[in-house]
Amino acid sequence: MDLGLSGKTALVAASSKGLGKACALELAKEGAHVMLTGRNEEDLQRTRAELLLHSTGKVEYVVCDVTNPQLLSMAVKQTVDVFGTIDILINNAGGPPVGKFEQFTDEDWVRAFELSLLSYVRLIREVLPYMKKQTSGKIINLTSSSIKQPIPGLLMSNTFRLGVVGLSKTLAMELAAYNILVHTVAPGRIATERVRTLDEIKAKQAGISVEQVEMESRKAIPLGRYGDPEEFGKVVAFLASEAASYMTGSTLLIDGGLVKSL
Repeated sequence: MDLGLSGKTALVAASSKGLGKACALELAKEGAHVMLTGRNEEDLQRTRAELLLHSTGKVEYVVCDVTNPQLLSMAVKQTVDVFGTIDILINNAGGPPVGKFEQFTDEDWVRAFELSLLSYVRLIREVLPYMKKQTSGKIINLTSSSIKQPIPGLLMSNTFRLGVVGLSKTLAMELAAYNILVHTVAPGRIATERVRTLDEIKAKQAGISVEQVEMESRKAIPLGRYGDPEEFGKVVAFLASEAASYMTGSTLLIDGGLVKSL
């Protein structure tokens, strides 16, 4: 199937590794022009080189911390300067710290809010003028399966990811008149560095091996395994494509059946 992504421009936040990189890679494979962002320039250079091996489009990067509004604005401006416009925004950010309620201060909550919710708001605000002008666009917000089933120990993530869902659903209604489509994508246990780190923390707290933690986690997943980042990226590429032209406001779980609620 031709997804109709060739020549489209995608800005992918936090894309030097993990799920952001997986999304960027699949978009690049489909011929989209991709602007990578991340805090570490060496990671961005390596990811750009990898994507170029698979891409028929252009791939560039900009160093950007998503909690810095000036850098977010510069990332959008640079994307437009290089590629002419922005057709697709993939909103993504690293996860906030692990911990329980009484461990966190007001400062911790503010930092998590700026990372996990406000960065999404700011990036959307920056790209909207371009999408409105061309009366088209795709905005895909990456969250977590915790939007359906809270994850123990991830209090702040559980809190702010739900805010992203509310934002996405409301914007889907507000922006439909401009043919700007908005989605939320919620990964379960995908085999990324972040999930590995969370498994290591859980193993240390329980006094067991990481392998034991992974085994117990797989038992809870009907498909019996962690997802591959490529599997996640392919779903995001579909939502960003012309094949999903009559979809907006959706919330998709990519979790191997982990979440049992309707």
